[in-house]
Amino acid sequence: MKLAEALAERAEATRRVEQLRDRVVSSSRYQEGEAPAEDATQLLAEAGEVLDTLESLIRRINRTNATVEMGPDGTLTDALARRDVLRLRHSVLTAAADAAAGKGERAYGRQLRSELVMLSALPVAELRGRADALARDIREVDMRIQHANWEVDLLD
Repeated sequence: MKLAEALAERAEATRRVEQLRDRVVSSSRYQEGEAPAEDATQLLAEAGEVLDTLESLIRRINRTNATVEMGPDGTLTDALARRDVLRLRHSVLTAAADAAAGKGERAYGRQLRSELVMLSALPVAELRGRADALARDIREVDMRIQHANWEVDLLD
């Protein structure tokens, strides 16, 4: 099995656990004289099986990520950490640029001479340029990660 397939299975198992959790919660109590919509005990057992499978997948994915070398990016785990931090950096820069540009403020500016003028404390164009460069870096790292996901076999 390729790493990408295991990642898809992990996502499906995570969704399945959430669905089972919701069904358990809705079937855990019922009105006297009525029958519950579903057997909560059986749903809990099914959730336990899915969670066991999920744990095994996560262990194998993590083990694989830690051993796959990605050249200058280090291991696949290192590349994932780099991508996550690049995304956070991008988020911070775009939020700062948006705030400095006045995004979300009144669209019509001052109406009276006595109203205060708002000035930008940050260089918006420079921040947007840095954010664009980070977005490019994110795409490049993400492409290398995706390539590895489809090339690498999942470890046992």
